Order: sequence, then structure tokens, then C-alpha cells
Amino acid sequence: MDKVRAGVIGYGNMGTSHCKWIHDGIIPGMELSAVCDIDSAKIDAAKKNFGDDVRYFADYKAMIDSGSVDAVIIAVPHYFHPEMAIYALEKGVHAMVEKPAGVYTKQVKEMNAVAAKHPDLVFAMMFNQRTNPLYIKIKEILDSGRIGEIRKVTWIITSWWRTQKYYDSSSWRATWAGEGGGVLMNQAPHQLDLLQWLTGMPTMIRAYLKYGSHRKIDVEDDVTAYFEYPNGANGTLVTCTHDAAGTDRLEIQGENGKIIVEDSSKVTVKILRKSETELSETLDFRQMLALVKGQSGEKLYDEESFAIPENWDKQHIDVLINFADAILNGACLIAPGKEGVKAVEIADAMYLSSWLGKEITLPIDDDLFYDELQKKVEEEKSRENI
Repeated sequence: MDKVRAGVIGYGNMGTSHCKWIHDGIIPGMELSAVCDIDSAKIDAAKKNFGDDVRYFADYKAMIDSGSVDAVIIAVPHYFHPEMAIYALEKGVHAMVEKPAGVYTKQVKEMNAVAAKHPDLVFAMMFNQRTNPLYIKIKEILDSGRIGEIRKVTWIITSWWRTQKYYDSSSWRATWAGEGGGVLMNQAPHQLDLLQWLTGMPTMIRAYLKYGSHRKIDVEDDVTAYFEYPNGANGTLVTCTHDAAGTDRLEIQGENGKIIVEDSSKVTVKILRKSETELSETLDFRQMLALVKGQSGEKLYDEESFAIPENWDKQHIDVLINFADAILNGACLIAPGKEGVKAVEIADAMYLSSWLGKEITLPIDDDLFYDELQKKVEEEKSRENI
């Protein structure tokens, strides 16, 4: 195979970008061979952009069965991600899934099980922020042990501002039945994946969610969550979609230092000259104050800073390039598809904690979450019928 014939399922916000990048030759080794959408108006728009060189379908199964594609990029509402990936993989077609991997872990684990039966196929996630040089550098620092064992993680990410008209733009948006949730399912999967990629999976979560607190929606638009790690470290995640001014600040504190990230573009790394444990065991109160105030003649820590502007489009493009390279040359995936379940499990644990009013240990009870989600779907339907 010299070229990967790619089919894009879903010609919406992200699907249009994927199609354009591939069609314009920006993805080496990949060509756009098909576009699928159930909305005929979107297909008409795609035809105007790509002409007769591309085939068009209203049914994703028909596209996959047509023999026109070697790989699919799935960019549709979240519930359909596993269903479509499973069909593609079982038909011998490589699959790239947009975030999140799905809505509930039971569904995503089924997708992973099918993928495991087809190791010859490439199964990937569109976790574009893993290609951000800034987060790659942070991961290198963490993996090197420079800041020591992690003690605390704090991420305030309220820069996901969305207006009411955004939610009103599609009937499936911000619904339990159509989208499976709000900010945790739509915007924050980026941070949920980065959190586990950088610092590992938590073992316990206690979350407080507000549903439609500042928007006319049924799902969550405000989240405050506390979590704990296997080593006893703890963390917090605060996110919402109603903060027009927005904040994006990540702090990762270790025994030997701290990493501070602002606006996903500026990083400050502080490395203690002695571990906090050693300082705690050797300094009295006066010595501690003198060191903190710079009056001891010694430095408490060495500091370095760097900035890497965020390039959103390039991040997506790099993941697609990696996907094509994996198919053609066996390159290692930046975001293997099987890892998508991790961010979904963190989100599902937060929902369960909020719904049940208690701490949730991970791994979660897949069946319990699914049952509780169905209750939300039914409640939503009942209100619509009133």
C-alpha cells in the first residue's frame, strides 16, 4: 500500500477539518477517498469542496463495505464512536476515533476487545494535545524524576467558554441521550487524557457537578472534582463552560519541585536544591523563613521557564500523520485507541460520584454506571414529553 485511502464519517466541526487537511495533501501517505454524513446538506457541501474524486455516502456501513477506504476517521456524536469503530475493525478497516472514545466504559471496553482481536489493524484516538511540544516536554520532566514523586496535582481549566447558542446549534448537544454529558464529555476529555497520561490513573474520585447551572441544558456545565492516586498523592480538577474570562492553570507538585503551566503555553519549572523531605527534617522555623525570604545566602530552588505557543491545527495534523505512518510503516501510535477508555473512566467516575453522592473507587462498576446513565436518559425523555 502506497497511500492510505481515508474515509471521514461525519462532516461536522472536526470532520470538515479532517477532510480538508487530507484532501489538500497535508497528510503524507493519505488521500481522501470518501465522506459520509446522514445530512444531505452536508454531503452537498462536501461535494462542492472535493468534487468527483471522492465518493459520498449517507450510511457509514455502506462506505466501509464499498471497498473504497482502507481507514476511517470517526467524527460523529460520542455514542456512535465505539459502534462505528467496531464495524470498521471487523471489516478489516483501520480506525481513528475522535475524543472521547465513547460515553460509557462498558461500550468502550467492547470496542477495545474487538480491536485486540485484530492486531494487524491500526486503532487510534484523536488525542491531539499529546502532540503539543509543551506537554511532551512536561512528560519528559515527570518521567525523568526531576521533581520527584508526585504529591499534588491541580488543574483549573475554565477556558472552555460556550454560549447558549452553541448548545442550541444541534439537538443532540448537551443531552444525556445525544451527547452523554456536558463539559466532561465534550471539552474536558482533552484534560482528562492529559492528566492520566502525565500523572497516571487515580484510585478514588469525589466530584461535585452542577447541571445547567448557567445554561439551559440538562447536563453538567460546572465541575469540581477531588481525586487520589495510588501513592497517596491527591489532586483537583475544576472546569466549566460559563467563564468568559477563563483560566487554564496546571500545577504538578513533587517532593523535589513543581511544574506550573499557564494557558497551555507557558511553563515554569522549580527544582528544589534539596528535597522537601530533607528540608523539613533539618530546618527549624527561623532557618525555613530565612531560606524562603532569600536571607540565608542559599537558594531554595533553581527555576527555568519556557513558552511554546499552542497550535491547535498542527496538533490534529500531527496525529493524522502519525496514524498514516502507523498504517504504512508500523510507526508507534501517539495515542493508541485502547487508551481512550482511561479518560472515559475518569469522567464516568465523576458522574457516578455526583449522582450517588459518594466517593467512587476506580476501576468503576461498568454496569452500575450504565444503569445510572439510562435513568438520566429516561428522565430527560420524560421532561421532553411533558
